Amino acid sequence: MADSNKQNFWLKYGIIIVASLGYFVDIYDLILFNVVKKESLTAIMFGASSEEIKNTGLFLFNMQMIGMLVGGLLWGILGDKRGRLSVLFGSILLYSAANLINAFVTSIPVYAVVRVIAGIGLAGELGTGITLVTETMHREKRGYGTMIIVSFGALGAVLAALVGAWGDSLAAFFSGIISQPVAKWQAAYIIGGGLGLMLLLLRIGTVESGMFKNVLNTETTRGNFLYLFSDRERLLKYFKCILIGLPIWFIVGIIVANAELIWSKELGVAGKIENGFAVMYTYIGLSAGDFLSGILSQVWRSRRKVVMLYIGFCVAAIVYFFFFAQGISVNGFYFLCFVLGTATGFWALFVTIAAEQFGTNIRSTVTNTTPNFVRGSVPLITWSFQSLVALHFGNIMSAFVVGMVCMALSFWATYGSEETFSKDLDYTE
Repeated sequence: MADSNKQNFWLKYGIIIVASLGYFVDIYDLILFNVVKKESLTAIMFGASSEEIKNTGLFLFNMQMIGMLVGGLLWGILGDKRGRLSVLFGSILLYSAANLINAFVTSIPVYAVVRVIAGIGLAGELGTGITLVTETMHREKRGYGTMIIVSFGALGAVLAALVGAWGDSLAAFFSGIISQPVAKWQAAYIIGGGLGLMLLLLRIGTVESGMFKNVLNTETTRGNFLYLFSDRERLLKYFKCILIGLPIWFIVGIIVANAELIWSKELGVAGKIENGFAVMYTYIGLSAGDFLSGILSQVWRSRRKVVMLYIGFCVAAIVYFFFFAQGISVNGFYFLCFVLGTATGFWALFVTIAAEQFGTNIRSTVTNTTPNFVRGSVPLITWSFQSLVALHFGNIMSAFVVGMVCMALSFWATYGSEETFSKDLDYTE
């Protein structure tokens, strides 16, 4: 009887556990590059100037983002054509292998190729996990599943920041195992790869989506990305799904990513701000925010109302950050990062809304491409910010204007989207 209960538990909740752990490692690797890029590039580009290292780091990050854009489309289509479960573990295998290889790169061209491969792998985990959970859990309860995935997964950024800051002992440990020197940045990549490969052991016992199996036995066209563009109403619905997520990556990409280089100086912070810790506190907040937004959406029985509430929270937090935080202390700045992260804690709802908007035959494609297209919007948001700065608006006003545009577009998209709480998802487009 005990073995039977254990088996039933795994069949019911196993995919949530696997998807949560997978997203944890996914976020670890996504954040890790920005944590260790300076140390790794200094080692590989021995003697290079700080400006060369900065430009190379930006180039490699863009390579990773290109990989994620390609991967979002690739894994999404494969998820609709071949199955959600195979894509989930395929993406984990790919970014884990890329992590391990990344620990031993010795040239920038190889580093760039590996970051593209890692980006492709990283793009498939969240969307596929969310798709599986929304299709396997009871429609009244699936919000809890997606909440757990993102709330736990976001803490991978905390591990990345801690490993990046205090990885000397880990480097010494790996040096002893392979009998050759291992740098801190190499140890960080090895850990990411190892954690991902360990996840593959959990494949045993996980089950494929029943909704996908039902569609698999029909002649319904699956995974046709161009199908989203064949109807004006369908395209607008897809476009709105993407716009909903803009505030999250404005805050992460413009405010948090530039905490040390720009905002600590603009706000006159009394002390040194470290980007790694700014990211860590932001993602702790994001985890807390996603947990709370998931609970609220279940209690209020609405995704839209909670997202609109959080957009208002984002606006308030941004206004305070830019206009009322002058002379703030280091601890106060990190607390603001936590608050900003909490305000962006509707990432789980954002991806869940995308999954619930479309039929089973195109759901994986939408749910994988939507978050990765939002991530891919960061260069456009950054360009808009830099363009306003070049027009002498100043850093604060430029960022504020771009941020308010992102908030307005997100609110419009959310307000105009269908309420999908408890929607029956067993249908095709």
